[in-house]
Amino acid sequence: MNISVKARENGSILEKKLLDALKKSLIGRKLSKVLLIPPDLTRFHSYAGKITNAYYNLLKDSCHIDIMPALGTHDAMTREECAEFFGSDIPYEAIIAHNWREDVVKIGEIPSEFVEHISEGLIDFPVDVEVNKRIVDSSYDLIISIGQVVPHEVVGMANYSKNLLVGCGGSTIINKSHFLGAVYGMERMMGKDHTPVRKAFDYAEEHFLSKLPILYVLTVTTTEGDNVNLEGLFIGRKRKLFEEAVDLSREKNLISLEKPLKKVVVYLDPREFRSTWLGNKAIYRTRMAIEDGGELIILAPGVVKFGEDEQIDKLIRKYGYIGKMNILGEYKANEDLKENLSAAAHLIHGSSDDRFCITYAVEKLSCEEIEGVNFKYAPLQEAIKKYNPQFLKDGFNILEDGEEIFYISNPALGLWTSKDLFED
Repeated sequence: MNISVKARENGSILEKKLLDALKKSLIGRKLSKVLLIPPDLTRFHSYAGKITNAYYNLLKDSCHIDIMPALGTHDAMTREECAEFFGSDIPYEAIIAHNWREDVVKIGEIPSEFVEHISEGLIDFPVDVEVNKRIVDSSYDLIISIGQVVPHEVVGMANYSKNLLVGCGGSTIINKSHFLGAVYGMERMMGKDHTPVRKAFDYAEEHFLSKLPILYVLTVTTTEGDNVNLEGLFIGRKRKLFEEAVDLSREKNLISLEKPLKKVVVYLDPREFRSTWLGNKAIYRTRMAIEDGGELIILAPGVVKFGEDEQIDKLIRKYGYIGKMNILGEYKANEDLKENLSAAAHLIHGSSDDRFCITYAVEKLSCEEIEGVNFKYAPLQEAIKKYNPQFLKDGFNILEDGEEIFYISNPALGLWTSKDLFED
């Protein structure tokens, strides 16, 4: 069954359309045990929290339900975060934390020859396809994978099989897919569908996931202030549904500018962004809009660390965001980076390669820590005095001193490009 809803009504009309679509997706299914796989709080504006709540309440009286957020390498969600995202009526005991280093099984391998082909000869290693053991647990009658389609730095367009293969994946597929994307080049992939990483995921979906009882529930959203608009809902299994969501997301979430930007200010909501591992979306999603010699200022009140994972945090502190070629040199010379390819990929992604300046305005990390990873430092409160999110609107702003800046209130919801720097 394939369901496609493109609607932007608010309030009761939207809620009814949403509930009707979710009910329709369950027609004819005999269910005794269901696994819901939504994103975590770092996708706060995905509408996935409300969808998870709705599915839970539709099914709770007739079957057992587990909820396993697609954490990837992120920290497990706290009780408070789960209540905020999924609703206080969802029992915390129903939430299962995915462990990307230990709680996985290998279900197949993407051959080295295929990886070499899709990477245009840049990479020739095989990729073990590892997923959380619950995904292949035959006691589940249905696995509902819920997530947001939006431009993404690693795969090109987020979600679909990525929710399972990375969000609920093991260290090998996470590491190698991230490294494949970094070496191929994020600028060549962001906002596009058929990238090398997506082709790898498609191989895994076709060969190893296709026989599992998976239902994909895909959203496309935008925001206006604190309001989240559900622009589209796509429910089914076939790739065509993902492609429809990609087309809509490119229409709604890809912001094309006439010329490169001189200064960009990005705000990181502390509910979503507590590390540079996540907060560097401010860099990824704007890098194709900032002119050479330009400046990116990141207002990061919630950032308290670099990596979500302690081991990766240490690697970021050790090597820093020193540029693609420098990191590739360190990777060749150091076993710790070879064993943590996702960290190497992240360090490549998080550098502007000296093309523009990156300043982190924080209060929970020191100047020495920020400068130690090759960013510039600014005290948060001083930065907010000049760039106050309460008075800035998304897009161009003229400050009191006459300076023009481009402001972004949530980098996770879009991809900003200029025609001079982005080739479609």
